Amino acid sequence: MTLPTTMRFIDLPAHGGPEVMQLSSGPLPPVKAGEVLVKVEAAGVNRPDVAQRQGIYPPPKDASPVLGLEVAGEVVALGEGVSEFKPGDKVCGLANGGGYADYCMLPAGQVLPFPKGYDAVKAAALPETFFTVWANLFQMAGLTEHETVLVHGGTSGIGTTAIQLARAFGATAFATAGSDEKCRAVEKLGARRGINYRSEDFAEVIKAETGGKGVDVILDMIGAAYLEKNIASLAKDGCLSIIAFLGGAVAEKVNLGPIMVKRLTVTGSTMRPRMAEEKRAIRDDLLTHVWPLLEEGKLAPVIHAVLPLEEVAQAHRLMEESNHIGKIMLTL
Repeated sequence: MTLPTTMRFIDLPAHGGPEVMQLSSGPLPPVKAGEVLVKVEAAGVNRPDVAQRQGIYPPPKDASPVLGLEVAGEVVALGEGVSEFKPGDKVCGLANGGGYADYCMLPAGQVLPFPKGYDAVKAAALPETFFTVWANLFQMAGLTEHETVLVHGGTSGIGTTAIQLARAFGATAFATAGSDEKCRAVEKLGARRGINYRSEDFAEVIKAETGGKGVDVILDMIGAAYLEKNIASLAKDGCLSIIAFLGGAVAEKVNLGPIMVKRLTVTGSTMRPRMAEEKRAIRDDLLTHVWPLLEEGKLAPVIHAVLPLEEVAQAHRLMEESNHIGKIMLTL
């Protein structure tokens, strides 16, 4: 396959608002050992992209500075040592950067085939949220059948994924959201109860819904602002898994006593800095346990909006307005 020498990509010449992003042209990323070059057909927009654009989430030193952490498209070249894919394969994958571009290099261990029946937009909506939820909710927090989980940000890409995965594996989910409409949306996805955090105290609702026991796991993207109520909402031997700090990273004057009394675990992680071997292990789990459910239609990504690459600024504005339900996608 003859590849072009240049490609379009979204340049970030300075940090700031959505308007700082510019459509530009430059060379294709080099094909490195152990990696797969993909001609991008669709890419997902995620909170880390917004944070990187704002200058508060710099990419790792060895990662592409171009925004974009998940893509789907066609394999066009293979690096040395890659044998599990071939040119022409339709794949999606978790990128370390570089997704807002015509071509993106992906580590082979972070690449998955399109689920059967999926197009590029649906496939590109999977990697970032499914890797993150699987790692934090199932691998680290150990959510199992018959347990209960509280998902904050229930209508985000992470939230809609977590609710569906919890339901699919026999757990009961509760979810917070910012309006009654969003609460009904999370209930349609399988949450037992949507909690409007603007008009309800989620800790009181959880206490009432669980007969005072609390939930076994909380998946939290708020951080400091919710820490004390999260601790109060956990059952004995429960686990709080923190994946973002939208409500601040520094918690002051929090009573830590219940952590000891209830034998709680507080954990957290970010996906991007994880070692390649860790991401490959998550990928393998997804292929084994989750991809069959996607292909059977038992769960699916929720897509809020699909915009062309040229409208990337509008896509980021939609993300920052936080009125979306599900994923915001770009097409190329």
